[in-house]
Amino acid sequence: MLKSLSQLRELSTGLKSAYRGFDTHLRTREFEGWTDRARVEDDGAIGYDHAETVKEYYDLCGEFMLFGWGESLHFAPLSPRESLEDSKIRHQRLMIAKLELCEGMTVIDIGCGIGGPMRRVVREAGVRVVGVNNNEIQLEKAKSLNTEAGIAHMVDYKACSFMDMCTVADDTFDRGYAIESTCHAPDKAGAFAEIYRVLKPGALFWGQEMCMTDEFDPDDRRHRAIKRELMHGIALKDIATMGEVNRDLEAAGFQVIEGRDHAVEGDSPITPWYKPMESRGGTLGDALRRTPLGRKLLIWASRLAEAVGVFPKGSSDVIGLMDRTANAYVEGGRAGVFTPLYCFLARKPL
Repeated sequence: MLKSLSQLRELSTGLKSAYRGFDTHLRTREFEGWTDRARVEDDGAIGYDHAETVKEYYDLCGEFMLFGWGESLHFAPLSPRESLEDSKIRHQRLMIAKLELCEGMTVIDIGCGIGGPMRRVVREAGVRVVGVNNNEIQLEKAKSLNTEAGIAHMVDYKACSFMDMCTVADDTFDRGYAIESTCHAPDKAGAFAEIYRVLKPGALFWGQEMCMTDEFDPDDRRHRAIKRELMHGIALKDIATMGEVNRDLEAAGFQVIEGRDHAVEGDSPITPWYKPMESRGGTLGDALRRTPLGRKLLIWASRLAEAVGVFPKGSSDVIGLMDRTANAYVEGGRAGVFTPLYCFLARKPL
């Protein structure tokens, strides 16, 4: 209970910092309309910038993501014997092994977020990491957490979009990884081409993508509705299939070494990746932060917290948005049409 109270205090401080000087009600309404603005652009209008939509998504939701999911803001293949946190650590260690990281290497973290995986990569592999992110709030949080972790001297940062890393020279990095970041790209082939450019010849590249599975039927009304709700709630311009991801990698010049959906493939029993958002597991605090009932209670509590000044006005609007997105995650997972765990390993040829 004391830990949960401490986390709520940290959430309050984080929200006040992230939302300072903004009308959160208005920002949430504007975000909710991004798909209409994007559709107008697709019809020939000019002015919509998807990178700004993604930035707004993380500005609004980032502190609640940290509160509900921890410092590593990604999914992982869950084992019945592990907590969510332990499963994420195991998954990060798989990435470290696949990338064959060695001391002395310099690695690029594409869309580094607040740096959860980055801290494990630095501590366990002894490599230098450059984090790329166009979200100032997330970068500042990453810098603060890296300083607390004692690894600040091993990390540099590029405040830019991974679609245009013009300040980075060709053939710079020994390795690269992108965990649930290039799924936000307005042009995935373009993102992979820019990543290809900054990697050294022979460099390995690991990615984790959100994808529609082979079970997705574009003629099925329910499947289309799930995809639309996921795109809307996660700020995804589109959701590629696994085959499309591979084709975009190859179009950029990469050799795809392996690719698999870790949500369904494994050597040991797997718990559904969406389980933490569906039913109680772990501690009572975990249930209150992640389950449908817990999310509804958090919306109610946040309205009260707004009234007494503990949370900024409009915080409950953001939780409502995230609650609908969590429901879409679960529905997509149950239907088998969506996975956040398509992981690939690719190489830039010598």
